[in-house]
Amino acid sequence: MAGFLSPATREQIRAASDIVDIIGAYVPLKKNGANFTALCPFHKEKSPSFNVNPHKQIFHCFGCHKGGDVFTFVKDYENIGFMDAVRRLAERAKIPLEFENTPGAQESRHLKDQLLDIHEQLTTRWQNCLANEAAGQVARDYLAKRGVSAEAIKLFRIGAAPELWDDTVNWARSKNFDLTTVEKAGLIIRKEETDRYYDRFRGRLMFPICDEQGRVIGFSGRVLSGDEKTAKYVNSPETPIFTKSKIFFGLDKSKRAILDAGFAIICEGQLDLIACFTNGVQNIVAPQGTAFTDQHARLLKRYTNEAVLCFDSDNAGQNAIVRSLDHLLASGLAVRVAVVPAPHDPDSYIKTNGGEAFNQLIKKAEGFFDYYLGRLCATNEVSSDKGRLAILRAMAEAVHKTGNSVLVDTYAQKTALRLGVTVEAVRQEFSKVKNSELRVQGTEPDDEEMLNAEPETLTPPSPLEFHLLKLLLSQDEFVPWAALHLDVNWILHPHIRQIVDLRLAAQEHETWHNLAEFLDTCESPEQRNLITEAVAEDRKIPNPETQLADVTLKLRNQFLDRQIGSLTQKISQPQTGDEEKVALLREQMKLKEQKRLPLSQLEK
Repeated sequence: MAGFLSPATREQIRAASDIVDIIGAYVPLKKNGANFTALCPFHKEKSPSFNVNPHKQIFHCFGCHKGGDVFTFVKDYENIGFMDAVRRLAERAKIPLEFENTPGAQESRHLKDQLLDIHEQLTTRWQNCLANEAAGQVARDYLAKRGVSAEAIKLFRIGAAPELWDDTVNWARSKNFDLTTVEKAGLIIRKEETDRYYDRFRGRLMFPICDEQGRVIGFSGRVLSGDEKTAKYVNSPETPIFTKSKIFFGLDKSKRAILDAGFAIICEGQLDLIACFTNGVQNIVAPQGTAFTDQHARLLKRYTNEAVLCFDSDNAGQNAIVRSLDHLLASGLAVRVAVVPAPHDPDSYIKTNGGEAFNQLIKKAEGFFDYYLGRLCATNEVSSDKGRLAILRAMAEAVHKTGNSVLVDTYAQKTALRLGVTVEAVRQEFSKVKNSELRVQGTEPDDEEMLNAEPETLTPPSPLEFHLLKLLLSQDEFVPWAALHLDVNWILHPHIRQIVDLRLAAQEHETWHNLAEFLDTCESPEQRNLITEAVAEDRKIPNPETQLADVTLKLRNQFLDRQIGSLTQKISQPQTGDEEKVALLREQMKLKEQKRLPLSQLEK
């Protein structure tokens, strides 16, 4: 997202976003003294170790050690970028962002707000039609026949559009909505060469399509009549708030389950997803139709590294699985395939066998290339030369797209076994496919090694250094004393040293305002986690001035001891000459004398 966000606007958004209110909207918080606690939303636990400090406007989990301010929480919980988190909190607080203050941007934002309002109100109107009006009877009967529960209807806000040409047009007029704006929303259509409008959705079961925040941005309408000339589904067209290739149905409700499960199930339709979701399989999404795009894959990659494709068992569904591969591989997602036994789709399979049976089917999903090899062998004549060549070519093209030589060789062996030919012959055929033309950009082995390299981990700070951090961040009045007496070079742990250095610099330049704002100056999540852990409990520290002096003195003496030990090691080296030993001994004596001095007499 382009644009400039001033510190003043960031603080305005932070001040308007009380961390207890924000986090409390995601997880149930329980008052515990001055703070609030909950089961951590970032890792599985049975006893609450997640702590929210309303005074300092921070959170910290003592189990997984994740911590931060209100921006960090929204960013990590929603699995979005920092600026997206800022925008969501700004929208909640109705605070305009600077880069939206240009006339064009303001006009665009105003239109989007209008479209969102129209979609929200029309969702409610269609919900009411389904629940209470005679025009909704056919839809009610259909849902009952399909076994969709009242809870599912309410959760997914399913509605019904009456079988009329002007119901939405008249509704919009009654709400004083401008019809040209309703047309921009894709809900009504203007008749050519006239000023008359008619409804896009008529006589259909209506599924609201939501963005990741749960705001209605479009609709998918399923036909309820038996007219074969009518399209089974009609979706909203592209609008300023709805782009079909970037939206998953159900993601607003399933994103947390996807993060927890570690993989996402991709199905075809709304009713498939609803059946799965209401039967306990909630890590599931559905693209709008079977068209799966690279934008869908990139969106999914924000939440997981693995996708399980579970489309209908008919040819159209199975072909859609194959077409999805390129986009999934390009995003770096691992792919498995769960095949629902014919003639079922996920919805009918669950209705017949139950949610647990479907869950087991997902658990047994095979890798994409095992599935693809089986499908190729089932759809080509394995005993004919033509069939074998088609299988070889298709498998070679598919596995080479991974850029992984181990996978290529593995499936050369499996293909040889299925075709009853030698591995060497299949390897030779596979090698004829030009890797450079088929390899997905960015998956060269060197790049993969760099991407998959484990990040360097640091040992935890010593209790003494951690206590120093706690004192400096919880006792503002003693920071001036520390600025005069503490040398940050006495601190061993690099993150603690940098945090303390930043805190002392804020004191010197008079830029300290509050702890939540200070978190923004820290470079890494590790630093922010250390800060929130140090201050999360907000307990009163007895005799903090004395404790700070004692900790600082001990850190100084430990620093001097390390220097003395280093000199002792140099003195004991055989290659150290007599003259150099004398100089080193004198330096050692000087350091020992410094250890006997009080802090006030020692120059930093």
